[in-house]
Amino acid sequence: MLEFRVIDISDRDRIEKALKYSDFMSCEYSFANNMAWRRLADSRIAFYKNFYICGAFADETPRFIFPAGSGDVKEVIGELRRYSETLGQPLCLTAVPGKAMDILRENFGDSFTAEYDRDSSDYIYYSSDLISLAGKKYHGKRNHLARFRELDAEFSLMTEKDFDDCITFSAVTYNNKAASDDHSMLAEQFAINTYFNHFHELGLKGGVIRIGGRVAAFTIGEPLNSDTFCVHIEKADTTYNGIYAGINNLFAEAAAADHKYINREEDLGLEGLRRSKLSYHPAFLLDKYEVTFK
Repeated sequence: MLEFRVIDISDRDRIEKALKYSDFMSCEYSFANNMAWRRLADSRIAFYKNFYICGAFADETPRFIFPAGSGDVKEVIGELRRYSETLGQPLCLTAVPGKAMDILRENFGDSFTAEYDRDSSDYIYYSSDLISLAGKKYHGKRNHLARFRELDAEFSLMTEKDFDDCITFSAVTYNNKAASDDHSMLAEQFAINTYFNHFHELGLKGGVIRIGGRVAAFTIGEPLNSDTFCVHIEKADTTYNGIYAGINNLFAEAAAADHKYINREEDLGLEGLRRSKLSYHPAFLLDKYEVTFK
């Protein structure tokens, strides 16, 4: 029987071996993300032979990401089905990317139902587009970037010397929001602190913009798979015109130029976030599905 527990930094090597084998490009297949956001949906992990499984246990019906790793897919899915049945529930898989959907259809035919989940689909961009902002479609973004360049701003890749200032900046931003007791915001603060506490162990990269010596924006990401860089967090002081355009562009150039794609994760169904992500003209949406076995 599968045994689920809280993820730990000591699990990194085993998990990343499984993730590297599957080479998925969706943001759920990041050890750093799984560890940092574990409080959002009460995430827990399990291993089955050479497979890694992460599940969300916050609701009555646990939901699992499609297992990453090598081996017999029918066997590991069978174990997950039996585990779910002991809880009196059907097996539910969440945020299943198209590549995994193909594997499920090949191995399980019509023994499950699938529902498209637009809100969790990732935005995938060509890194060259976010760096060059070339062409008519990016005219507005170049204007925002021009406003940013009028600021007396300094960008640098993140080092340990920036950690405390970035944590303070994030805390002030959190405290200034009206719904600062919202569970998702609390989970985000935990995630940000986890990124900083294990920055080097997680293999993260970061970028910082300072204005007048003070942090005005920061961002954190990592190489996600063989051709994709993923941006996990991005915070900026919007009183500075063009600040988000600046941190987006400069970090892409400094950290992701050697990757074909940049994954800027999902929009969670938030209208403003969706407009913002679409305005950067993604190369494609990485479609994801909710799967329930019959």
